[in-house]
Amino acid sequence: MVTTSSTVIQPELVAAVVVIAFLSAAFAGYSKLRLTGLYPWLKLSGKNKLPDYSKLTGFPAPKSIHHFDINTTKPRPYRPFRWEYHQNMSLKKLEPDWWIELESTYRERIDQRKKLYAEHGKLVVDELPGSQGASRECMEMVIQYICQRYPTQFHYDDWTGVFTNDILGIKVDINTVHPLMFLLEHVPEDFLIMQEDPETGLYALRAAVACSAIAWNIGEKIGRPLHQIHGPVPDYKEKMAFSMDRFFSKMPCDKPIQRGSWSLEAGEPMFVQTDSEEWNLRQRPDPDLSVSNVYLRVDWQTLRRMPKSRGIIFNFKALFTPITDLRREPYIPKLVLKVLLEGKESIMEYKGTRRVEHKAIPALREWAKEQEEVGLVPKGWEERTLDEDPFYPGWKDHYPMHA
Repeated sequence: MVTTSSTVIQPELVAAVVVIAFLSAAFAGYSKLRLTGLYPWLKLSGKNKLPDYSKLTGFPAPKSIHHFDINTTKPRPYRPFRWEYHQNMSLKKLEPDWWIELESTYRERIDQRKKLYAEHGKLVVDELPGSQGASRECMEMVIQYICQRYPTQFHYDDWTGVFTNDILGIKVDINTVHPLMFLLEHVPEDFLIMQEDPETGLYALRAAVACSAIAWNIGEKIGRPLHQIHGPVPDYKEKMAFSMDRFFSKMPCDKPIQRGSWSLEAGEPMFVQTDSEEWNLRQRPDPDLSVSNVYLRVDWQTLRRMPKSRGIIFNFKALFTPITDLRREPYIPKLVLKVLLEGKESIMEYKGTRRVEHKAIPALREWAKEQEEVGLVPKGWEERTLDEDPFYPGWKDHYPMHA
């Protein structure tokens, strides 16, 4: 029996209050119980609680978007055009709110990814022994991020370990799903997990989900170090290999980066292999192609180190924009035209623009002239990398959801 100066409290009553509080929280649907005040020593945390990755990495958590509409939101208009155009890393600091960017093609892309895996298997999803811990960590970081950024679309119960995707109407136990399959089926980005080889000190590809690869696949790249992965990239060995190896070895957790690459495509190709008819068609001009079917493809990429496994996540997303949209974007037609006409031949060959140039170049030339005539661009403007890179002046007027 516990006594105070004015009352007597029976131990049975204390126990009853605790039980009632516990049951009330459980039936109210709480994923974890925290009792404070009268009984501060009684504290139950979710047994599947994820680590606080913003604290572990030192990189801030994203701001939540509470009125996000997956059906209408467009991606930010990345325009990573530079002049003079040289092959380099062109790295920028990653903004905390933009690691994983969702937009209106979400359902379509997830469906494509599932079909690609069913058809190609290990060419799009694979792993090597010893990578499982890094894959799990990557999945946890992604789950925590998208639940923070998009709280009306995604939820995670850290008591049961169940992830809820309200866009697709799916619940999944993250302790029973394979981490790479989770990424395949819920996040429309490609994830390549790099880990250091203890013998060479070089970073090699150890696990991956890659559904938007042009002229390569995971089967060709798995287990290889950076310089072999980037073998076909013009000037990589001469100008970038040493810098990339050094960057990977020294990259801290709190300084993730972003960058972009681009090409011009006929349609919206996602996964094209060199033994396919689609690849053969890319090598020559299409006489029946219309300008309305020419697209700018931007692969917007990020790199960040995981705090526990020390592996590095390289993730990217293929974004497509009709080239006709560039007509309204100040400076962009003239800048792209300059790169197409005067860019280094080996780089342009690598980008695979030959199939569409005969349609793209005349259109871009016309739009560049038009922009000068209406005063959107000063006459005589000399092509250069824009101050707003990787965007363009006034882009938020065209994409008010990002204003």
